[in-house]
Amino acid sequence: MTSPDPDGERARELDRLILHSWSKHGTTNPFAVARGEGVRLWDHDGREYLDFSSQLVNTNIGHAHPRVVEAIQRQAAELATVAPATTNLRRGEAAERILSTIDDMAAVFFTNGGADAVENAIRMARIHTGRGKVLSHYRSYHGNTGAAVNATGDHRRVGNEFSTGHVHCFGPFLYRSEFWAESEEQECERALQHARRVIEAEGPSTFAAILVESVPGTAGILVPPAGYLQGLRELADRHGIVLILDEVMAGFGRTGRWFAHQHDGVRPDLVTFAKGVNSGYVPVGGVIMAEHILDTFRERAIPGGLTYAGHPLAAASIVASIDAMREERIVEHAAHLGADILGPGLAALAERHAIIGEVRGRGCFWALDLVADRATREPVDASVVAQLKGLLMERGYVPFAADNRLHVVPPLVMGDDDARAGLAILDEAFTALS
Repeated sequence: MTSPDPDGERARELDRLILHSWSKHGTTNPFAVARGEGVRLWDHDGREYLDFSSQLVNTNIGHAHPRVVEAIQRQAAELATVAPATTNLRRGEAAERILSTIDDMAAVFFTNGGADAVENAIRMARIHTGRGKVLSHYRSYHGNTGAAVNATGDHRRVGNEFSTGHVHCFGPFLYRSEFWAESEEQECERALQHARRVIEAEGPSTFAAILVESVPGTAGILVPPAGYLQGLRELADRHGIVLILDEVMAGFGRTGRWFAHQHDGVRPDLVTFAKGVNSGYVPVGGVIMAEHILDTFRERAIPGGLTYAGHPLAAASIVASIDAMREERIVEHAAHLGADILGPGLAALAERHAIIGEVRGRGCFWALDLVADRATREPVDASVVAQLKGLLMERGYVPFAADNRLHVVPPLVMGDDDARAGLAILDEAFTALS
């Protein structure tokens, strides 16, 4: 038997110096990753894993894509950093590439990541309208900065409520409906009526923005029913409210389109992005804005900025990523994986395993809602999810789990055979669990 790799031991030893996100210090034992390539990761002992998490649903183009790596290396040798107030060709090219993936938008404001993209989108909406309130969903996650975490609807908001002007409503989720709905049409109609009444009760003239994820991700990959996003657009138009669509997780091919809202044909005023724009190779995010929002800042300075906004290494990685995604037809491949392999394969798993209450998603963005009882839809206990994660890791499958759900979110470049292999591992793990 071979002895453990000393680098792995050293990595775990040094990890004690790190306070991890959303964790109690000293209670975690993170997976020690040594390297990655494509859709695979290796630990320090050389064991190979299929990455069905895309880390935090961000490595859309896979690990160590040679074109993106080379672009970062070349840019680092040419100009590793530059102040955001300067003009830089790579930054301009990155904005150009981003705007080429979306219709009728005028400019990009770069940030360091998704949370501060949401933060600045909220700021823009408030300045544009002269109003303060923001309506968002209870089932949502928008980031861990001041306004972004207050806009978040899940439990992480509690204890972080230091920003003002945030109002929440329930979005559509038929499987666990808040509206006693029996069909997608009813759920859509009643969720829109609920949002409408909350705005009316709070005062329509006080709202700056409606902020929603085009497909809520961490909250459960809740694909909205047909007409819901368009209904929010109409509600925003009626009251002069800015519609902000958060595409940080769902954007850049994850659902089989460049942006998830493009499935619905809806027109946003602001779109936030990060993660998949360059698969997280260098931290970056931003806000895409429509012409009428940009007009507000033609004669009025935006009251904010970031030292690393439009960082040249990040910009180079964006250009290379979007070019590779186009030339390799990665977005189209994600749509194929969802329609032809993941969707049907996960539905087949649900037929065999009673613990799977519902399968939902599109593209490479899926969730399995795990239940103790299909009739009552009672969520499984956290210990069951922990056991399932262990069974999957033992079989060389890196999972993404949240609450009572297993999210199936591989890199968009995953080949058909690897996707089928992952489904087979899921089948084995569910069988062992039962």
